Amino acid sequence: MPPLSIFIITRDEADRIGRTIAAVRVLSDDIVVIDSGSTDGTQAIAEQHGARVIFNPWPGYGQQKRFAEEQCRHPWLLNLDADEVVPADLAAEIAGLFARGEPAADAYKLRIAEIFPGEQAPHRFAYALSPVRLYRSDKGRYSPSPVHDRVELSPHARVGRLSGTVHHYSVRSLGEQIDKLNAYSDAQADDLDKRGETLSVFRLVAEFPANFIKAYIGRRHALRGVYGFMTAMNYAFYRYLRVAKHWERRLSRRSGAEQDNV
Repeated sequence: MPPLSIFIITRDEADRIGRTIAAVRVLSDDIVVIDSGSTDGTQAIAEQHGARVIFNPWPGYGQQKRFAEEQCRHPWLLNLDADEVVPADLAAEIAGLFARGEPAADAYKLRIAEIFPGEQAPHRFAYALSPVRLYRSDKGRYSPSPVHDRVELSPHARVGRLSGTVHHYSVRSLGEQIDKLNAYSDAQADDLDKRGETLSVFRLVAEFPANFIKAYIGRRHALRGVYGFMTAMNYAFYRYLRVAKHWERRLSRRSGAEQDNV
């Protein structure tokens, strides 16, 4: 097998983690699952599929992935989320990188395309991102940001791109998506506070319509039927909510300061 470790962070992913691990078993003898306290049996399912499961209390996205990196045994790392599945063609492409020894680049971008409920494969016009997910551990590490999980590469690191597509089953249901985005907006408001940033009050008005257009038109949700419209609405509300929570905290602190000065 390639000198590759695969790491996944989880919490309550029993319905998805088995499929994610099964798809990459052919690529690694070191699959690491970092769980932050699942209560649905995620840990047992991951172990049944051959993963090493390690508990770590939730510190934030970037910090959890940094912790995961440190548990891996091999010099090459592949990061997946529990709702992402590597199809057979992409698994073969990754294996092929190591077929003649060391890959040509230090890191590789993977195309990740979302799949809505009811879809069996990414839509032809599905929105996709291409972040670095496959990389040498001595050439990159995840950012320690609590809300942004991206690999920070060493200067002059050589970056390649794979042609296959990771299947991203990001939405269980609209209600579950709202719960997830609500929690993420809390984390983003916390992050803005910690960094001392102030968002313009104008964004309270502009954030929802601007981000609906971004998702519905820019991300081509308009071509995905009714579900595309509904998920675009959820995305726009989440982007508004993080600004609203940011301003709610500012107003609360201002009110407290005024009371202290009375």
